[in-house]
Amino acid sequence: MSAGSVEIALVKAGRTKIRYPAELLADDGVRLTVRAPWAAEGARDFGFVRFEPGDVFTEHYWRDRWYAVKEVRSGDGRLKGWYCDVTRPAVVAADGAEVVVEDLDLDLWVSADGREVLLRLDEDEFAASGLAASDPEAAERAVRALDELDALGRDGLVELLGGQLRGLSRG
Repeated sequence: MSAGSVEIALVKAGRTKIRYPAELLADDGVRLTVRAPWAAEGARDFGFVRFEPGDVFTEHYWRDRWYAVKEVRSGDGRLKGWYCDVTRPAVVAADGAEVVVEDLDLDLWVSADGREVLLRLDEDEFAASGLAASDPEAAERAVRALDELDALGRDGLVELLGGQLRGLSRG
């Protein structure tokens, strides 16, 4: 796949939650990395971080892993942290023009503010989703993926994202 633009589609419970264009940065056949501005209308304050117009997301999707990791920077380049979505493995269209990712509700926030904050998010939504009953294997893989992200997040995601994190102190 050559450099260019791709369309990212985030699907939840069979419906498209959001769709947005992104710049393709890399694709090694397993991991796809794109960059996109904050795609939602206005700002969204989660209490532990605020996403707003001007923020830039460098998003990493895997075809063989049950998660996606999104590095979040403010418009002036300040690293806010990493928002990690537990998802089914990414599906990339044959022509490379679209990436579809199915959100499985579980999320992890890894703060970059020096407080080493890791927050496991939306476990209640996951429990209420009924995935454990409708697709027990997927539910088990989702929980394992969150546990893996949690462990990787304690090292600042260095093992997962490697050289892209050079220069960051995760003490």
